Amino acid sequence: MKILVAIYSSFPVWNIPESYVDTLRHAFPAHTFLYAATEAEALARIPDADVLFAGQLDRRQFAAAAALRWIHSPAAGVGGMLFPEMVASPILITNSRGMSADTIGEHVVAVTLALFRRLPLAVRRQLQHEWAMDEIAAVPGNRTIAGSQVLIVGLGAIGTAAGARLAGLGAEVSAIRRTVSAGAPDWVHQLGSPDQLRALLPRADVVAICAPETTGTQRFIAAAELAAMRRDAILVNVSRGKLVDERALVEALQTGAIAGAALDVFEHEPLAHDSPLWDLPNVLITPHTSGFRLDHWDAATTLFAENLRRFDGGQPLLNVVDKGEGY
Repeated sequence: MKILVAIYSSFPVWNIPESYVDTLRHAFPAHTFLYAATEAEALARIPDADVLFAGQLDRRQFAAAAALRWIHSPAAGVGGMLFPEMVASPILITNSRGMSADTIGEHVVAVTLALFRRLPLAVRRQLQHEWAMDEIAAVPGNRTIAGSQVLIVGLGAIGTAAGARLAGLGAEVSAIRRTVSAGAPDWVHQLGSPDQLRALLPRADVVAICAPETTGTQRFIAAAELAAMRRDAILVNVSRGKLVDERALVEALQTGAIAGAALDVFEHEPLAHDSPLWDLPNVLITPHTSGFRLDHWDAATTLFAENLRRFDGGQPLLNVVDKGEGY
């Protein structure tokens, strides 16, 4: 069986080192592993591939993939692959959901604390050599996670990891989940369905977006939802940029409709140099790094290897994506 490893990006940090492909070759000597470091190489090598280990697949590559039976993504989000031809095909897709839940959960805590403690303002004043004690202590001053109200939008692995940590620090955590019947951990104060979002938003000091991107969640947070939030609330997005109407968010931040935002993801990445988000004093920007960890590629290849053993043995695979639902 031929397996194509094609995990490449314009950002070097998201390119799998070829040494990990060598590790897979040693672990599975019965298979032939192909390696592609560019889109052109992937297109040239995909016609013979039975299996694709990659975070992306475009229509040209799909059309050329005559033998493809299974795709495994090193990421949780696979929305970019789910064009109609792929959804209609018999190709199986699995993803790496849950692999980065802990690091993203800690990121949610970190940026919430940063905004609550007004650290971005402190850093700006440090660069200006200004002693900003009165400015930082001004209303609303330093806020605490303990006693705050948090709304987690999307109670999958990431939402659960973030919510558990915030609850552990004393927050009262509520959550939005598509399948309310699935229940929730005992630290969830209130569990609501997506149609209850606007009813729950006005209570929240922190709204954390942790849901997957699907056709049903795109622009899930738009002008009406932002208007329903409290003026002292902050929005944290560690999911996908398209879940939030970015133009409406900029307006809400500029007018003080919400107090601030911590954004790791954006509608278009990298964020355009002229985006007003860069200069807003109530915005904390991180460049889609919340999910990266030092052992990222170890974890990603270990999960793929386990699924490859299952694929070889005709066993059920881990993290199978419902192509209709998008996750």
